[in-house]
Parts: sequence; structure tokens; C-alpha cells
Amino acid sequence: MRDLRKKDKLEEAAGDALNKTLTIQRLDVCSDDSVAECMSNLPEKRLDVLVNNAGVGLVGPVESTSIDDMKRVFEANFFGAVRMIKAVLPEMKQRQSGHIVVISSVMGLQGIPFNDVYAASKFAVEGFCESLAVQLLKFNIFISLVEPGPANTEFEMKLMEEVARSEYPGVDPATVKYFKEIYLPASHEIFTTLGQTPESVAKAVVRVIGKTRPPFRKQTNTLYKPLVALKYADSSGHLSVGTFYTLLFRFPGLFHFSMKMLRCLTCPPHHGLFHFSMKMLRCLTCNCFRSRVAPS
Repeated sequence: MRDLRKKDKLEEAAGDALNKTLTIQRLDVCSDDSVAECMSNLPEKRLDVLVNNAGVGLVGPVESTSIDDMKRVFEANFFGAVRMIKAVLPEMKQRQSGHIVVISSVMGLQGIPFNDVYAASKFAVEGFCESLAVQLLKFNIFISLVEPGPANTEFEMKLMEEVARSEYPGVDPATVKYFKEIYLPASHEIFTTLGQTPESVAKAVVRVIGKTRPPFRKQTNTLYKPLVALKYADSSGHLSVGTFYTLLFRFPGLFHFSMKMLRCLTCPPHHGLFHFSMKMLRCLTCNCFRSRVAPS
């Protein structure tokens, strides 16, 4: 933890395991010194499994986001993960064993409006890990990217409340209106419909760690998969970009309908809805709608 003064809840949850099979160390992934100090306190300085979970969020119009704020996101989400991986690799390579788990995001696969910088940091993590995973297999070291969708955490709720109150000086009125009156309500509905609990994500991580041959990618939310599939269903990008534009800005009623459909996708009697929903989403960006989908 960065701040050990906040460890009470974790200690309570640990119960009898505290200081036996679980110990709490101070760690700030944005600090070389802190990483070195934490690693030096490990028994035998050995780590079998590293889970990179530290991260920060950033939501809002890009015009109102300072370069310093962007750097702060990358420092935690990208360089923090890289810093930890660099710290554990020498010993793992020497032992020819190890598993590195990185908590990425579906936004490392699919960009989302007004999440430009956060998505960019996760895209960076995905590219870094995908490149590294190939060479690490030579040393019997596995990398796994766990990609949650929306997760209903206290962190997410506070972030949304904060951005809703912000004024965003210097941003044109139309963008602020779209952000506050269209994106934020839609985001709330997505979290309500598709959101996971932190516990369900944690259980997915445990399952990944427990596999003899861990997967490189693991999406934890089956309800979110159709939205990510849009990107890979059409290599031109028209389907994903056009569909998101249409659902958010042209026909918001379809967005609400699609949320209801997605809620049904994991219900066995309605698996056919997945194929219907993909056809409908494909229709939204076909030639007959192309003039409506084009930005105005």
C-alpha cells in the first residue's frame, strides 16, 4: 500500500492469515526507491507471482486535460507496471519460473469516448506485455492480461461524482454538454447494467493464477464482449467507431435498448440474442445509415 495508515480494512479481511501467509508492505509503484525497498523486504527476495493492480483513472474532455495530468496517469498505469516487471524479471529469469499478471482493461482493446488518456495508458500496457510475453516464454515465465469491464468500486463512483461537478473551462459548450448530458448518464447505465463487483474480478485473477498454462488475455465480463467484438468484426473500424457514435449521439434510444439486450445475453434461453444484436449493430453503420453516422 502507498499509505499504511489505511491498512485497517485489509488487516481485518486477512484475519488469522495476517503476518503468517499475508504481510502488508509499503509500495508506491511510481517510485524506484519504494519498489526497491519493498522487494528487499520479501522473503529470500523471491516472487513467484506478481499482480500489477495499481492504477488511476481520468475522464473528461481532452482539451481540459493538462499534459501533467496525462503524465500522472501514464506514470501509474504504464510506467508503474513496467517498473514492477523490471524489478522481478532478473530473479524469475534466473529461476526460470514465474507468472506476471497485469490488471489491464477492456479499454486496452477498445477506446471509449472521453476516456482518451486512460485508454491510451492501457493500450500501452497491452502492447508492452504482448511484446514481452513472447520472449519470456523462453524462460518459462507467463504474462497474463486480465481485462475487466466496468467495475463498481468506490474509486469509480468518486471519480464520476468529481467529473460531474467540474466546470471544464476552455472547452467548447457543445463538448461539455455532450459530456455531462449524454456521456455521464450513459456511463452510469453501463455501470449499472454491465458492472462487476471487485470480488468477481479478484476471483477471475485467482483462476488465472491457478492455471498450469495461464492465458495471455482474460476478459472477466462476458456481458462486455459484444462491445469489444465490434472492433474485430470490421478491420476498417467503421463498425466500432460508427456504432459508438450512433448509439451515443444520434439514436440514444437504441443505446438503452442495447443495454437491455446485453443484460439478456448470458441467459441460456436467449443466446440467440447475441447474433441478433451483432446484426443490428452492423446495420447501424451500413450504407443506408452512412449519411446519418457521419459526423456533422
